[in-house]
Amino acid sequence: MQQFEGRGSSKLLSEHLRRDVKAFFGSLKSAQTLGRDLLFSAGDTDKISLAVNLCASESLGFLDEDEAFHVHGSLVSSLPNVLRIYIGCAAQLYGDIEEADLIKVHTLTGKLTLTKYDDFEGSPLPKMLERVKIRLRDQRMQLFNYGEQYASPYLYFKSRYIHSDFNHYTEQKAFDDSIVKNGLFDFEGYGPSVGEFDAALKGARMKVEGFKLMPSDELPELEEACGEYFTFKDFIVCGETQEKTGLANVPKQPQTYNAMSQLAKNVIDPVMDYFGGIDLTYGFCSRLLAKEISGKIDPSRDQHAGYELNTKKNVICKRLGAAVDFSIADESMLEVAQWIVQNTPFDRLYFYGDDKPLHVSIGPENKGEIVSMLPGPSGRLIPKVIKQTDFISGP
Repeated sequence: MQQFEGRGSSKLLSEHLRRDVKAFFGSLKSAQTLGRDLLFSAGDTDKISLAVNLCASESLGFLDEDEAFHVHGSLVSSLPNVLRIYIGCAAQLYGDIEEADLIKVHTLTGKLTLTKYDDFEGSPLPKMLERVKIRLRDQRMQLFNYGEQYASPYLYFKSRYIHSDFNHYTEQKAFDDSIVKNGLFDFEGYGPSVGEFDAALKGARMKVEGFKLMPSDELPELEEACGEYFTFKDFIVCGETQEKTGLANVPKQPQTYNAMSQLAKNVIDPVMDYFGGIDLTYGFCSRLLAKEISGKIDPSRDQHAGYELNTKKNVICKRLGAAVDFSIADESMLEVAQWIVQNTPFDRLYFYGDDKPLHVSIGPENKGEIVSMLPGPSGRLIPKVIKQTDFISGP
Protein backbone atom coordinates (compact mmCIF):
# COMPACT_ATOMS: atom_id res chain seq x y z
CA MET A 1 0.00 0.00 0.00
CA GLN A 2 2.96 2.31 0.50
CA GLN A 3 3.48 2.19 -3.27
CA PHE A 4 0.76 4.83 -3.46
CA GLU A 5 2.91 7.15 -1.33
CA GLY A 6 6.14 6.81 -3.31
CA ARG A 7 9.15 4.54 -2.80
CA GLY A 8 10.50 6.31 0.25
CA SER A 9 13.97 5.92 1.66
CA SER A 10 15.45 3.51 4.18
CA LYS A 11 16.66 6.57 6.05
CA LEU A 12 13.03 7.37 6.86
CA LEU A 13 12.52 3.99 8.51
CA SER A 14 13.06 3.37 12.18
CA GLU A 15 16.01 1.26 13.27
CA HIS A 16 13.58 -1.53 14.14
CA LEU A 17 12.02 -1.53 10.64
CA ARG A 18 15.40 -1.36 8.92
CA ARG A 19 16.45 -4.53 10.76
CA ASP A 20 13.20 -6.26 9.78
CA VAL A 21 13.56 -5.29 6.11
CA LYS A 22 17.14 -6.56 6.04
CA ALA A 23 16.19 -9.83 7.77
CA PHE A 24 13.18 -10.64 5.60
CA PHE A 25 13.99 -9.02 2.23
CA GLY A 26 17.70 -8.25 2.14
CA SER A 27 17.13 -4.64 1.14
CA LEU A 28 14.39 -2.03 0.94
CA LYS A 29 14.56 -2.15 -2.85
CA SER A 30 13.84 -5.88 -2.86
CA ALA A 31 10.93 -5.38 -0.47
CA GLN A 32 9.49 -2.61 -2.66
CA THR A 33 9.81 -4.75 -5.77
CA LEU A 34 7.99 -7.64 -4.14
CA GLY A 35 5.34 -5.23 -2.86
CA ARG A 36 4.81 -3.76 -6.32
CA ASP A 37 4.50 -7.23 -7.88
CA LEU A 38 1.96 -8.22 -5.24
CA LEU A 39 0.07 -4.97 -5.80
CA PHE A 40 -0.21 -5.63 -9.53
CA SER A 41 -1.32 -9.22 -8.87
CA ALA A 42 -4.56 -7.79 -7.47
CA GLY A 43 -5.54 -7.08 -11.07
CA ASP A 44 -5.23 -10.75 -12.01
CA THR A 45 -8.77 -12.12 -12.06
CA ASP A 46 -7.53 -15.72 -11.92
CA LYS A 47 -5.66 -15.05 -8.68
CA ILE A 48 -8.63 -13.19 -7.22
CA SER A 49 -10.99 -16.04 -8.17
CA LEU A 50 -8.65 -18.60 -6.62
CA ALA A 51 -8.43 -16.56 -3.41
CA VAL A 52 -12.18 -16.05 -2.99
CA ASN A 53 -12.90 -19.73 -3.63
CA LEU A 54 -10.37 -20.62 -0.94
CA CYS A 55 -11.99 -18.18 1.50
CA ALA A 56 -15.50 -19.47 0.77
CA SER A 57 -14.35 -23.05 1.39
CA GLU A 58 -13.05 -21.96 4.80
CA SER A 59 -16.26 -20.03 5.67
CA LEU A 60 -14.47 -16.69 5.47
CA GLY A 61 -17.29 -14.99 3.56
CA PHE A 62 -19.78 -16.07 0.91
CA LEU A 63 -19.29 -16.58 -2.83
CA ASP A 64 -22.55 -16.11 -4.76
CA GLU A 65 -23.67 -17.47 -8.13
CA ASP A 66 -22.33 -14.38 -9.92
CA GLU A 67 -18.81 -15.01 -8.60
CA ALA A 68 -19.08 -12.05 -6.23
CA PHE A 69 -17.47 -12.54 -2.83
CA HIS A 70 -19.12 -11.05 0.26
CA VAL A 71 -17.25 -10.68 3.54
CA HIS A 72 -17.70 -8.79 6.79
CA GLY A 73 -15.22 -6.00 7.42
CA SER A 74 -13.93 -7.67 10.59
CA LEU A 75 -12.59 -10.59 8.54
CA VAL A 76 -10.44 -8.58 6.11
CA SER A 77 -7.26 -9.15 8.12
CA SER A 78 -7.82 -12.92 7.81
CA LEU A 79 -8.05 -12.89 4.00
CA PRO A 80 -5.23 -13.91 1.63
CA ASN A 81 -2.80 -11.09 0.79
CA VAL A 82 -4.08 -10.61 -2.75
CA LEU A 83 -7.61 -9.93 -1.46
CA ARG A 84 -6.37 -7.63 1.29
CA ILE A 85 -4.53 -5.64 -1.39
CA TYR A 86 -7.58 -5.58 -3.68
CA ILE A 87 -9.63 -4.16 -0.80
CA GLY A 88 -6.75 -1.88 0.19
CA CYS A 89 -6.79 -0.32 -3.29
CA ALA A 90 -10.42 0.60 -2.75
CA ALA A 91 -9.49 2.11 0.60
CA GLN A 92 -7.18 4.54 -1.22
CA LEU A 93 -10.30 5.99 -2.86
CA TYR A 94 -12.90 5.53 -0.11
CA GLY A 95 -11.02 5.82 3.15
CA ASP A 96 -11.53 3.58 6.18
CA ILE A 97 -13.00 0.33 4.87
CA GLU A 98 -13.80 -0.79 8.41
CA GLU A 99 -16.66 1.73 8.48
CA ALA A 100 -18.56 -0.60 6.14
CA ASP A 101 -20.36 -3.69 7.42
CA LEU A 102 -20.05 -5.81 4.30
CA ILE A 103 -17.54 -5.78 1.47
CA LYS A 104 -18.45 -7.26 -1.89
CA VAL A 105 -15.59 -8.14 -4.22
CA HIS A 106 -16.67 -8.39 -7.87
CA THR A 107 -14.05 -10.90 -8.94
CA LEU A 108 -14.35 -10.48 -12.70
CA THR A 109 -15.02 -6.78 -13.20
CA GLY A 110 -12.53 -4.87 -11.06
CA LYS A 111 -15.24 -3.47 -8.80
CA LEU A 112 -15.90 -3.47 -5.09
CA THR A 113 -19.07 -2.57 -3.16
CA LEU A 114 -19.27 -1.42 0.44
CA THR A 115 -22.55 -1.56 2.37
CA LYS A 116 -23.65 -0.22 5.74
CA TYR A 117 -26.65 -1.52 7.67
CA ASP A 118 -28.85 -0.46 10.54
CA ASP A 119 -27.77 -2.54 13.57
CA PHE A 120 -25.88 -5.16 11.57
CA GLU A 121 -24.75 -7.04 14.67
CA GLY A 122 -27.95 -6.95 16.70
CA SER A 123 -30.63 -7.58 14.07
CA PRO A 124 -31.38 -10.84 12.23
CA LEU A 125 -32.67 -8.75 9.31
CA PRO A 126 -30.59 -5.54 9.20
CA LYS A 127 -31.74 -2.88 6.73
CA MET A 128 -29.33 -1.36 4.24
CA LEU A 129 -28.50 2.29 4.88
CA GLU A 130 -25.73 3.01 2.38
CA ARG A 131 -24.08 1.36 -0.61
CA VAL A 132 -20.84 2.55 -2.24
CA LYS A 133 -19.76 1.08 -5.56
CA ILE A 134 -16.06 1.56 -6.37
CA ARG A 135 -14.69 0.98 -9.85
CA LEU A 136 -11.00 0.35 -9.44
CA ARG A 137 -10.17 0.38 -13.15
CA ASP A 138 -11.20 3.99 -13.67
CA GLN A 139 -11.11 5.06 -9.98
CA ARG A 140 -14.73 6.16 -9.78
CA MET A 141 -17.21 5.87 -6.93
CA GLN A 142 -21.03 5.91 -6.73
CA LEU A 143 -22.90 6.49 -3.48
CA PHE A 144 -26.46 5.28 -2.86
CA ASN A 145 -28.33 6.26 0.32
CA TYR A 146 -31.30 4.17 1.39
CA GLY A 147 -34.39 5.10 3.34
CA GLU A 148 -35.46 8.16 1.34
CA GLN A 149 -34.25 8.05 -2.26
CA TYR A 150 -34.19 4.25 -2.30
CA ALA A 151 -36.20 1.79 -0.21
CA SER A 152 -34.05 0.06 2.41
CA PRO A 153 -33.91 -3.69 1.70
CA TYR A 154 -33.42 -6.41 4.27
CA LEU A 155 -30.19 -8.37 4.33
CA TYR A 156 -31.23 -12.02 4.14
CA PHE A 157 -29.08 -14.93 5.38
CA LYS A 158 -26.66 -12.77 7.33
CA SER A 159 -24.98 -15.92 8.67
CA ARG A 160 -23.43 -16.45 5.23
CA TYR A 161 -21.31 -13.36 5.57
CA ILE A 162 -20.02 -13.71 9.12
CA HIS A 163 -17.76 -16.15 10.93
CA SER A 164 -18.74 -18.57 13.68
CA ASP A 165 -16.93 -16.31 16.19
CA PHE A 166 -19.18 -13.34 15.34
CA ASN A 167 -21.66 -12.23 18.01
CA HIS A 168 -25.03 -14.00 17.70
CA TYR A 169 -23.74 -16.29 14.93
CA THR A 170 -25.49 -19.38 16.32
CA GLU A 171 -28.80 -17.55 16.76
CA GLN A 172 -28.46 -15.97 13.30
CA LYS A 173 -27.83 -19.34 11.63
CA ALA A 174 -30.87 -20.84 13.38
CA PHE A 175 -33.00 -17.88 12.27
CA ASP A 176 -31.82 -18.15 8.66
CA ASP A 177 -32.58 -21.88 8.63
CA SER A 178 -36.06 -21.25 10.06
CA ILE A 179 -37.12 -18.80 7.34
CA VAL A 180 -36.04 -21.31 4.69
CA LYS A 181 -37.84 -24.17 6.43
CA ASN A 182 -40.96 -22.01 6.77
CA GLY A 183 -41.29 -21.95 2.98
CA LEU A 184 -43.13 -18.63 2.84
CA PHE A 185 -40.61 -16.67 0.83
CA ASP A 186 -39.01 -16.71 -2.60
CA PHE A 187 -35.39 -15.71 -2.23
CA GLU A 188 -34.53 -15.74 -5.92
CA GLY A 189 -32.47 -12.73 -6.96
CA TYR A 190 -32.38 -10.21 -4.12
CA GLY A 191 -35.27 -11.84 -2.29
CA PRO A 192 -38.62 -10.26 -1.33
CA SER A 193 -38.92 -6.57 -0.62
CA VAL A 194 -39.46 -5.46 2.97
CA GLY A 195 -43.17 -4.99 2.26
CA GLU A 196 -43.52 -8.43 0.67
CA PHE A 197 -41.62 -10.13 3.49
CA ASP A 198 -43.58 -8.39 6.24
CA ALA A 199 -46.92 -9.07 4.49
CA ALA A 200 -46.14 -12.77 4.06
CA LEU A 201 -45.10 -13.00 7.69
CA LYS A 202 -48.29 -11.28 8.83
CA GLY A 203 -50.39 -13.53 6.62
CA ALA A 204 -48.79 -16.58 8.23
CA ARG A 205 -49.52 -15.18 11.71
CA MET A 206 -45.79 -14.99 12.48
CA LYS A 207 -43.45 -12.30 13.77
CA VAL A 208 -39.72 -11.74 14.22
CA GLU A 209 -38.76 -11.45 17.87
CA GLY A 210 -35.06 -11.19 18.57
CA PHE A 211 -33.43 -13.88 16.46
CA LYS A 212 -36.51 -16.10 16.31
CA LEU A 213 -39.62 -16.54 14.19
CA MET A 214 -42.49 -16.60 16.65
CA PRO A 215 -46.29 -16.97 16.45
CA SER A 216 -48.07 -13.65 16.29
CA ASP A 217 -49.55 -12.27 19.50
CA GLU A 218 -51.79 -9.73 17.78
CA LEU A 219 -55.53 -10.00 17.22
CA PRO A 220 -56.33 -9.66 13.49
CA GLU A 221 -59.30 -8.03 11.86
CA LEU A 222 -61.99 -10.64 11.16
CA GLU A 223 -61.97 -9.72 7.46
CA GLU A 224 -58.28 -10.55 7.13
CA ALA A 225 -57.33 -13.58 5.08
CA CYS A 226 -57.14 -16.88 6.91
CA GLY A 227 -55.43 -18.92 4.24
CA GLU A 228 -55.88 -18.43 0.52
CA TYR A 229 -59.65 -18.78 0.16
CA PHE A 230 -61.31 -17.81 3.45
CA THR A 231 -61.22 -15.05 6.05
CA PHE A 232 -61.20 -15.49 9.80
CA LYS A 233 -64.84 -14.42 9.76
CA ASP A 234 -65.69 -17.35 7.48
CA PHE A 235 -64.45 -19.76 10.14
CA ILE A 236 -66.41 -17.95 12.86
CA VAL A 237 -69.91 -17.35 11.43
CA CYS A 238 -70.37 -20.63 9.57
CA GLY A 239 -72.51 -22.42 12.18
CA GLU A 240 -76.31 -22.45 12.08
CA THR A 241 -76.66 -21.66 15.79
CA GLN A 242 -74.35 -18.67 15.56
CA GLU A 243 -76.25 -17.38 12.56
CA LYS A 244 -79.58 -17.72 14.35
CA THR A 245 -78.49 -16.22 17.67
CA GLY A 246 -76.17 -13.54 16.33
CA LEU A 247 -73.80 -14.11 19.24
CA ALA A 248 -70.46 -12.35 19.19
CA ASN A 249 -68.65 -15.61 18.55
CA VAL A 250 -65.19 -14.00 18.41
CA PRO A 251 -61.90 -15.55 19.62
CA LYS A 252 -60.08 -13.63 22.31
CA GLN A 253 -56.77 -15.51 22.21
CA PRO A 254 -54.18 -14.78 19.48
CA GLN A 255 -53.20 -18.47 19.51
CA THR A 256 -56.71 -19.38 18.35
CA TYR A 257 -56.28 -17.23 15.25
CA ASN A 258 -52.83 -18.71 14.67
CA ALA A 259 -54.29 -22.22 14.82
CA MET A 260 -57.12 -21.27 12.44
CA SER A 261 -54.57 -19.96 9.99
CA GLN A 262 -52.57 -23.19 10.18
CA LEU A 263 -55.73 -25.24 9.66
CA ALA A 264 -56.67 -23.15 6.65
CA LYS A 265 -53.24 -23.24 5.01
CA ASN A 266 -52.34 -26.86 5.73
CA VAL A 267 -55.70 -28.60 5.27
CA ILE A 268 -58.52 -26.47 3.88
CA ASP A 269 -56.53 -24.70 1.15
CA PRO A 270 -55.12 -27.99 -0.26
CA VAL A 271 -58.62 -29.53 -0.24
CA MET A 272 -59.96 -26.47 -2.07
CA ASP A 273 -57.19 -26.71 -4.63
CA TYR A 274 -57.94 -30.39 -5.30
CA PHE A 275 -61.72 -30.72 -4.96
CA GLY A 276 -63.12 -27.23 -5.42
CA GLY A 277 -65.84 -25.40 -3.46
CA ILE A 278 -66.05 -26.11 0.25
CA ASP A 279 -69.10 -25.30 2.39
CA LEU A 280 -67.96 -24.57 5.94
CA THR A 281 -70.69 -25.82 8.27
CA TYR A 282 -69.18 -25.38 11.74
CA GLY A 283 -66.03 -23.61 12.78
CA PHE A 284 -64.95 -21.72 15.86
CA CYS A 285 -67.05 -22.15 18.99
CA SER A 286 -66.76 -19.69 21.84
CA ARG A 287 -67.85 -20.39 25.41
CA LEU A 288 -71.05 -18.40 24.81
CA LEU A 289 -71.92 -20.29 21.64
CA ALA A 290 -71.23 -23.64 23.32
CA LYS A 291 -73.98 -22.88 25.84
CA GLU A 292 -76.51 -22.49 23.01
CA ILE A 293 -75.74 -25.91 21.54
CA SER A 294 -75.12 -27.81 24.77
CA GLY A 295 -75.45 -31.56 24.46
CA LYS A 296 -74.67 -31.64 20.74
CA ILE A 297 -70.96 -30.93 21.06
CA ASP A 298 -68.04 -31.67 23.38
CA PRO A 299 -66.02 -28.43 23.73
CA SER A 300 -63.45 -30.13 25.97
CA ARG A 301 -62.47 -32.55 23.17
CA ASP A 302 -63.53 -31.35 19.71
CA GLN A 303 -60.97 -28.47 19.36
CA HIS A 304 -63.55 -26.03 18.00
CA ALA A 305 -62.75 -23.76 20.97
CA GLY A 306 -59.12 -23.40 19.92
CA TYR A 307 -57.05 -21.85 22.71
CA GLU A 308 -59.94 -20.05 24.40
CA LEU A 309 -60.28 -19.97 28.18
CA ASN A 310 -63.13 -20.87 30.53
CA THR A 311 -64.28 -18.81 33.49
CA LYS A 312 -61.42 -20.24 35.58
CA LYS A 313 -58.86 -19.05 32.99
CA ASN A 314 -58.06 -22.60 31.94
CA VAL A 315 -58.15 -23.71 28.30
CA ILE A 316 -61.54 -25.10 27.34
CA CYS A 317 -59.99 -27.87 25.22
CA LYS A 318 -56.66 -29.29 26.36
CA ARG A 319 -56.07 -30.69 22.88
CA LEU A 320 -55.67 -27.07 21.68
CA GLY A 321 -55.40 -26.49 17.90
CA ALA A 322 -58.42 -25.62 15.77
CA ALA A 323 -61.21 -27.54 14.04
CA VAL A 324 -63.76 -27.10 11.29
CA ASP A 325 -66.59 -29.13 9.79
CA PHE A 326 -67.27 -28.87 6.07
CA SER A 327 -68.94 -30.53 3.12
CA ILE A 328 -68.36 -30.46 -0.62
CA ALA A 329 -71.34 -30.73 -2.94
CA ASP A 330 -71.36 -33.70 -5.37
CA GLU A 331 -68.29 -35.23 -3.78
CA SER A 332 -67.91 -38.42 -1.79
CA MET A 333 -66.88 -37.24 1.67
CA LEU A 334 -65.19 -40.60 2.16
CA GLU A 335 -62.93 -39.87 -0.80
CA VAL A 336 -62.31 -36.37 0.54
CA ALA A 337 -61.42 -37.78 3.96
CA GLN A 338 -59.11 -40.38 2.45
CA TRP A 339 -57.36 -37.66 0.43
CA ILE A 340 -56.86 -35.54 3.56
CA VAL A 341 -55.35 -38.50 5.39
CA GLN A 342 -52.86 -39.12 2.58
CA ASN A 343 -51.96 -35.54 1.72
CA THR A 344 -52.21 -33.20 4.70
CA PRO A 345 -51.00 -32.92 8.29
CA PHE A 346 -53.98 -33.16 10.66
CA ASP A 347 -54.65 -33.96 14.29
CA ARG A 348 -58.07 -35.64 14.27
CA LEU A 349 -60.57 -36.50 11.59
CA TYR A 350 -64.14 -37.52 12.41
CA PHE A 351 -66.00 -39.31 9.59
CA TYR A 352 -69.82 -39.23 9.84
CA GLY A 353 -70.75 -40.77 6.50
CA ASP A 354 -70.25 -40.37 2.79
CA ASP A 355 -72.90 -37.66 2.54
CA LYS A 356 -72.26 -35.94 5.89
CA PRO A 357 -69.97 -33.02 6.76
CA LEU A 358 -66.45 -33.98 7.73
CA HIS A 359 -64.72 -32.82 10.92
CA VAL A 360 -60.97 -32.17 10.74
CA SER A 361 -58.57 -30.46 13.13
CA ILE A 362 -54.95 -29.52 13.57
CA GLY A 363 -53.08 -29.45 16.85
CA PRO A 364 -49.65 -29.07 18.44
CA GLU A 365 -48.80 -32.70 17.68
CA ASN A 366 -50.92 -33.46 14.58
CA LYS A 367 -51.42 -37.08 15.60
CA GLY A 368 -53.32 -38.08 12.46
CA GLU A 369 -56.07 -39.93 14.35
CA ILE A 370 -59.22 -41.09 12.54
CA VAL A 371 -62.55 -41.72 14.28
CA SER A 372 -65.52 -43.22 12.46
CA MET A 373 -68.81 -41.85 13.80
CA LEU A 374 -71.34 -44.10 12.09
CA PRO A 375 -74.78 -45.08 13.53
CA GLY A 376 -75.16 -48.44 15.23
CA PRO A 377 -78.28 -50.65 15.27
CA SER A 378 -80.06 -48.22 17.59
CA GLY A 379 -79.23 -45.29 15.35
CA ARG A 380 -76.85 -43.79 17.90
CA LEU A 381 -73.42 -42.76 16.62
CA ILE A 382 -70.68 -45.12 17.69
CA PRO A 383 -67.09 -43.80 17.77
CA LYS A 384 -64.53 -46.21 16.38
CA VAL A 385 -60.84 -45.43 16.04
CA ILE A 386 -59.47 -46.60 12.68
CA LYS A 387 -55.89 -47.00 11.51
CA GLN A 388 -54.92 -44.81 8.59
CA THR A 389 -54.05 -47.79 6.39
CA ASP A 390 -57.43 -49.40 7.04
CA PHE A 391 -59.31 -46.15 6.45
CA ILE A 392 -57.56 -45.49 3.15
CA SER A 393 -58.19 -48.98 1.83
CA GLY A 394 -61.65 -49.39 3.34
CA PRO A 395 -64.99 -49.12 1.53
